[in-house]
Amino acid sequence: MADLSLDFQFKSTINKVWNALTTSEILAQWVMDNNFKPIVGYKCQFRNDEIDLIVDSEVLIVDKPYKLSYTWVGGSINTIVTWTLKQEGDTTYLHLEQTGFEEEGQAFNGAKYGWAYKVDELKKVLAEM
Repeated sequence: MADLSLDFQFKSTINKVWNALTTSEILAQWVMDNNFKPIVGYKCQFRNDEIDLIVDSEVLIVDKPYKLSYTWVGGSINTIVTWTLKQEGDTTYLHLEQTGFEEEGQAFNGAKYGWAYKVDELKKVLAEM
């Protein structure tokens, strides 16, 4: 098994970052179209029609504004995404763990690149909020 672990930081409040992680309309601006709701047990989908991708998710943990976890199942990927947030001063630290990859292969590397790109988009969204 291989687990992806990435760290990011933002000059934004923890609540602003939390809202960007949990509000469907804001998620759509930096991840994909979705019907996400931060409710444990809620089942939703992330969709990218351009590449014909549907990711099925179920919300596992909602500990506002510190931790959010959900399944991320699409194609050959059956993983769990967990976001952990911590604010120190005017900086919010965001830790991403995506667990359950079979190996550090194409899916793992695609997720690593994909999340880094998506979080760059998140930075732009936060700057506009």
